[in-house]
Amino acid sequence: MNRLLSGVSAGVLLIAVGSSAALAADLPGKFEGVTIDAKLIGGQQYEALYTRIGEWEKLTGAKVNVLSKKNHFELDKEIKSDIASGSVTWCVGSNHSSFAPQYPGIYTDLSKLLPKEEIDAFVQANIKASTLDGKLVMLPRAQFDVSALYYQKSLYQDEAKKKAYKEKYGEDLTPPDTWDEVAKQAEFFANPPDFYGTQYAGKEEAINGRFYEMLVAEGGEYLDKDGKPAFNSEAGVRALDWFVNLYKAKAVPAGTTNYLWDDLGQGFASGTVALNLDWPGWASFFNDPKSSKVAGNVGVKVQPKGSSGTRTGWSGHHGFSVTENCANKEAAASLVWWLTNEDSQKLEAANGPLPTRTAVWEWDIEQAKADPYKTEVLQAFQEAAQHAFPVPQTAEWIEISNAVYPELQAAILGDKTSKQALDDAAAKATGILQEAGKL
Repeated sequence: MNRLLSGVSAGVLLIAVGSSAALAADLPGKFEGVTIDAKLIGGQQYEALYTRIGEWEKLTGAKVNVLSKKNHFELDKEIKSDIASGSVTWCVGSNHSSFAPQYPGIYTDLSKLLPKEEIDAFVQANIKASTLDGKLVMLPRAQFDVSALYYQKSLYQDEAKKKAYKEKYGEDLTPPDTWDEVAKQAEFFANPPDFYGTQYAGKEEAINGRFYEMLVAEGGEYLDKDGKPAFNSEAGVRALDWFVNLYKAKAVPAGTTNYLWDDLGQGFASGTVALNLDWPGWASFFNDPKSSKVAGNVGVKVQPKGSSGTRTGWSGHHGFSVTENCANKEAAASLVWWLTNEDSQKLEAANGPLPTRTAVWEWDIEQAKADPYKTEVLQAFQEAAQHAFPVPQTAEWIEISNAVYPELQAAILGDKTSKQALDDAAAKATGILQEAGKL
């Protein structure tokens, strides 16, 4: 946690906004008759925040017209289509630290639109990751993401299971600390088609990101020091084989190659999955009897480590951006501030997501003292965050992901060996980087 909270400097009250001065006290401002068109990420874990838009409209006199609400992979495709057709006419867009490098020219510098004291109130590591070429292109929301391991506690309290596991593997049945143990336990717990040991997202950047962090945990690297694809290595084969072998053993659902994050969240909440590597935003959902059959039975611990001793830790954070083409940048910036201010971050953090404002971290820790489950969640994710690392810092990351993931799927489905799939994926990634002038 100390690393996350480091570097926050004292704020000042006043900055220049165009030719006028803006105080933090002036926010959210008055924008009678203004309509802000927005393209937002959608999904179960994001909806609570959007209920605050109506309050912003009442306070400012402006209106928000949500043009799109899609998962980030589909939203990314739509934004790229808008860029290609010259139709970036909307004002506010959801963004992510993994996606932002692709859009260097369409978003404006929020540091010129918002008071410095508000920007200084964020964890500065997140602000740094939101700044590209000197421009603050997005304001972080309470969605700092690194995954930890959720599990059904009752499975580890079952005496018959503990005895059978000990007899089979010669080891005690305890929540796993290595990915090898996860694989063993996933196969042990699986009873398809009624119950599965684990699951994973199997398409888009989701599977490429999971492969990437498993590769790192196995001691490999995605791009080498010269920026050349290096994932078709022995470490890469070990990493991909982990996914392949679980699929082959039917320890994961048959449809896992079509899963994205909402599918995983609903899957674990259904009570049919033993172990689930997932994001902090699901913590409250999993423990709510209204949404989850495993409520009251959820354990959370730091993500496991690979054979190299390194833990997985693919991470990033969500945010909101304002386009350069927006006709009402001050109003759009006000909306972005509103969706990331202390009240908004407290709303999100109460449901599990990790805040990106320093004061909300402190509030969150205090709130957790009365809730053993929330305390367990925060402790697990604070430890998980110590092992966090971003995706390779190249603007081609998503394009490479889109080329690589079908090859990963081919190996998982048994159409190619892991080595063949990774060699083919590396060739495609190399071509993308060569075309971009990076190699």
